[in-house]
Amino acid sequence: MEDRTELDRLFMQEALKEAEKAYALDEVPVGAVIVCDGEVYARGHNLRETMGDPTAHAEIIAIRNAARKRKSWRLHGMTIYVTLEPCPMCAGAMVNSRLDRVVFGAADPKGGAVVSLMNLVADDRLNHRLQVGGGVLAGESQELLRRFFRQKRKEQPEK
Repeated sequence: MEDRTELDRLFMQEALKEAEKAYALDEVPVGAVIVCDGEVYARGHNLRETMGDPTAHAEIIAIRNAARKRKSWRLHGMTIYVTLEPCPMCAGAMVNSRLDRVVFGAADPKGGAVVSLMNLVADDRLNHRLQVGGGVLAGESQELLRRFFRQKRKEQPEK
């Protein structure tokens, strides 16, 4: 059997495919996949602009898809892979959905709620905690975000 590091890389590549879908829609390129029993169970990518919904983050979309498929809000036995460190809203949704583990790509020093600003998913005061893995394919995740925001700056009219 493949070791966890190789599996994490494989599934993060799937999350990056989701991030590319967001990029193609002119959304901030963040993607997520939820894995159960070694298979991709659900997918999601940012759709905030498309849906006009501030909660339409990649993680939330993937969690909703997994819950719908499982017909339960309890996602025990599943791992979420996301290209950017989750924000407080998404980290809270991960705790509330009872995911086992979160693996992220790039850290988010301004908004990350897993390692950067706080560690919401492992807070002892909560009734559920997730295992955390970070930095998986971080360079690829960061480069996609940089490319997106460089393009956005080019599109802005000169002042």
